[in-house]
Amino acid sequence: MISMGWRGGLVVFISVPVTFALTMLSYYLFDYTLNRITLFALIFITGIVVDDSIIITENMHRHFKMKKRSLRKAAIYAINEVGNPTILAAFIVIASVLPMAFVSGMMGPYMSPMPIGASITMILSLFIALTIVPYLAYHFLKGDGKAESDEEDDEEAIKEADKLGDEKLKETRIYKLYEKIQRPLLESYKKRWLFIGSTFVILIASLLLFLNESVLVKMLPFDNKNEFQIVIDMPEGTTLERTQAVTLEIAEYVKSRDEVVNYQTYVGTASPITFNGLVRHYDLRKDAHLADIQVNITNKSDRSAQSHDIAKSFRKDVKAIADRFGAAIKIVEVPPGPPVLSTIVAEVYGPDYEEQVKIAQNVKEILQETQSVVDIDWRVEADQTEVEFVVDTEKANLEGVSAQQVAETMHLSLGNASIGMAYRENEREQVSITYYTPNVDKSSIEDLFKLKVRSQQGHMVNIGELVNLVNQPIEKSIYRKNKRRVVYVTAEMAGELESPVYAILGMEEYLKNMHLPEGYSIEELYTDIPVDTDDYSVKWDGEWQITLEVFRDLGIAFLGVIFIIYMLIVGWFQSFRSPIVMMIAIPLSLIGIVLAHWLFDAYFTATSFIGMIALAGIMVRNSVLLIDFIEIRLNEGIAFKQAIVEAGAVRTTPILLTAGTVVIGAVAILFDPIFQGLALSLMGGTIVSTFLTLILVPLVFYMVMKKKYK
Repeated sequence: MISMGWRGGLVVFISVPVTFALTMLSYYLFDYTLNRITLFALIFITGIVVDDSIIITENMHRHFKMKKRSLRKAAIYAINEVGNPTILAAFIVIASVLPMAFVSGMMGPYMSPMPIGASITMILSLFIALTIVPYLAYHFLKGDGKAESDEEDDEEAIKEADKLGDEKLKETRIYKLYEKIQRPLLESYKKRWLFIGSTFVILIASLLLFLNESVLVKMLPFDNKNEFQIVIDMPEGTTLERTQAVTLEIAEYVKSRDEVVNYQTYVGTASPITFNGLVRHYDLRKDAHLADIQVNITNKSDRSAQSHDIAKSFRKDVKAIADRFGAAIKIVEVPPGPPVLSTIVAEVYGPDYEEQVKIAQNVKEILQETQSVVDIDWRVEADQTEVEFVVDTEKANLEGVSAQQVAETMHLSLGNASIGMAYRENEREQVSITYYTPNVDKSSIEDLFKLKVRSQQGHMVNIGELVNLVNQPIEKSIYRKNKRRVVYVTAEMAGELESPVYAILGMEEYLKNMHLPEGYSIEELYTDIPVDTDDYSVKWDGEWQITLEVFRDLGIAFLGVIFIIYMLIVGWFQSFRSPIVMMIAIPLSLIGIVLAHWLFDAYFTATSFIGMIALAGIMVRNSVLLIDFIEIRLNEGIAFKQAIVEAGAVRTTPILLTAGTVVIGAVAILFDPIFQGLALSLMGGTIVSTFLTLILVPLVFYMVMKKKYK
């Protein structure tokens, strides 16, 4: 606010808490709570909430300093000059963010506070900019204006002076610098096209960073948490003691790591349920072959490393221990957004379950060969055999033993059975007497054969003499989704490419080459479940599903934003060509957005996309202010090229001020793992697009309209 002095800065500053106070009231009315998302929404709109106030205040300050009109008339003229384009610009910003409220799926409620909060705040800031700000600016800045007098302003003389141009403006540094850059481009055909061509080449080169994987696309980056889980799956049929031994060995390694504050093991029972565990059904992990370790690491404020990097560093050594015992492990982190069954989930459907299992096995093998894919597993149980003790009734009758006696003895020895109730002197309730056989006496079939039962004659008989053993396979669990049989294959991402997008996009060729029974084919599905199971199909789910849905919805919202912005500008300027010129600023912002993500080695995430969409409105608003002032000067009789130079010089200050507030507001969220993409889009896109917009938009407007204004 240095350009407007401390008084002008104070006017803008006062508008911020007033706007935010009204925004908090609207949050209350919409039943939004103050949480991480709504607070970041407030930070996100901090940069754009002062734009309207800056434009009004700066223009009043400029007209006051010109001293052509009396103070009151100068204030009214200044507000009239930028009032309509400011209203239009505010609605353009609202049009750019509000469609994001209609994102579907689990991410919809997660995102909605940002576009709704931003839209409400923009309406409130516009109201304040057109009411409270002019009043404050009039009283705070009147010392810079022309003193009030009884004499009427000579409007004809002022108009004649306007035709000659503002001599004071021409003496300013901004005018001289802008004219030095813009005038040669306006005068020279070759320089003009060279500049436009160079900008286009830079835009294409920046977009190529997506194709060569220099900038990676991901739903949301990994968050920086203080905990993670190590999930252990032993082969089905493993005893509880064996599972515990493996878990304790992994726990010993965990204990040796300096980053670990404490940990808790859960063997044969589910750990306390979390939101992530709820979606992954960890509450059902209650079998003897299942275990997990809840690990708490050093608080993020006391370490420089991200929790994701720490969790990744555990995987190699923990997997080495697990491999020695035939166990499968997963390093599970707290998800940054909506939880999913796994980062990569392949759902295999088909008419024959055995063939589905074969296809799932092939998918597992493909994933094992895929870069950065780890913790591969599936929901198919291992083959198990159960031993059935069948009573030989003939032998049992000869010995005087009933089949019921044998069954009760086996049940009593293998379980913890209540055999009676005890009464205690000081207890109101009876206490159960439980018979327990030590594990060492029931760890093998031979031990069970030695169990004895009493015959009717009173002598003891070994059970082994009365039973025959029958080995038979245990039936496996079959999962269903939407009443269709499905085989799940799950995996996580860790390494150079940590987004499921790159792993899944390369699968189509492998699936096509997969051997299938004659007459069948395999279909790859990305969003929809198969209509029927007459043929085989692989449907990708997990983080991929949410990524595809969110980027699809945001892409549709972006197209809707462009259409709405175009119609708003057409309605105001009564031209079909001018809006296209103004909207050149939208692709220009991509240069800064992509380069910022590349320089910071950051993922292009859903929040990055939100920033890009929001930036479309902010950048077009700058174009509107430029073109509107050019047309004002043209209507005052100024030559076309001179009008462009003057418009650029006059509007540079408010445009740079609004750009600066957006960048400064984004700095507050730059180092948050989740919202870093939003900050990089706002900062990089604003910086690059602002400077290119100031030069390129007036230049293209000149090329399109020069015949009209000859």
